[in-house]
Amino acid sequence: MDISVVIPLYNEEESLPELIAWIARVMNENHFSYEVVLVDDGSSDRSWEVIKELIVANAGLRAVRFRRNYGKSAALNKGFEIVTGDVVITMDADLQDSPDEIPELYRMIREDGYDLVSGWKKKRYDAKLTKNLPSRIYNAATRRMSGVKLHDMNCGLKAYRREVVKSIEVYGEMHRYIPVIAKWAGFKKIGEKVVVHQKRKYGVTKFGWERFINGFLDLISIMFVSRFGRKPMHLFGALGSLLFFTGFVIAAYLAYAKLFLAGYKMTERPLFYFGLLAMIMGTQLFLAGFLGELISRSSSDRNAYLVEEEI
Repeated sequence: MDISVVIPLYNEEESLPELIAWIARVMNENHFSYEVVLVDDGSSDRSWEVIKELIVANAGLRAVRFRRNYGKSAALNKGFEIVTGDVVITMDADLQDSPDEIPELYRMIREDGYDLVSGWKKKRYDAKLTKNLPSRIYNAATRRMSGVKLHDMNCGLKAYRREVVKSIEVYGEMHRYIPVIAKWAGFKKIGEKVVVHQKRKYGVTKFGWERFINGFLDLISIMFVSRFGRKPMHLFGALGSLLFFTGFVIAAYLAYAKLFLAGYKMTERPLFYFGLLAMIMGTQLFLAGFLGELISRSSSDRNAYLVEEEI
């Protein structure tokens, strides 16, 4: 199969018939063999009933329904598990992503050799104050921290080689950082394409201001897990050793002063408590790293790695 299209959705009953018809038209015009995987993330409207009606008339349509709303990351991850196409396209169900972009995204994966191509909504129709400006700040921070040079990290319209989606796990709210996750999984050829951003035709956005706070916290989490998930001792052990050594030097100085300087009262000095605190915290951090290392060594996927080629 040429293409699998994964569409996570939540309360999009109005847009689904138009979206599926649009995708079918693009696929048929370009003679692609394809499937569309709809993942209903616990919709409370008639989305699932609409999907069942669409499946009757569309042989290439598959659907999964969650019992409750788990979030976009869970929906994408489930879609990634069941796709079979050589190229996997993800897009939102609100008609703001154009299926007309699919042929070029497919070409960039198959002919240009990209592992992942992310859409870049260069011209947006969202509210400038509540979406555009925070999005620019968020993307700039992500580029700097992750080293992945994309202008629009969170664009829902993306294309992947099948090996990429089968090799990564998306959980929590990590869908914002799939390019970062892919990079740390060893897929380094990541590109982007300017795509058309449509005005929202039906319904309202499902994301609020909290996504920026959660997004920043998730970025810190993924950077930490990516760098130190398999070697926690390198971080906690180093910090713990540094703190303990600092506290030990302070304690040694105060002990020397107590022994050789008349009238020196060591316990009345604030430096004494700082040194004691540094030694205690250093010991705790070192032990945290040690325990983390034991857990990592005992993990069933401690030697998980991706083989690119074998002869």
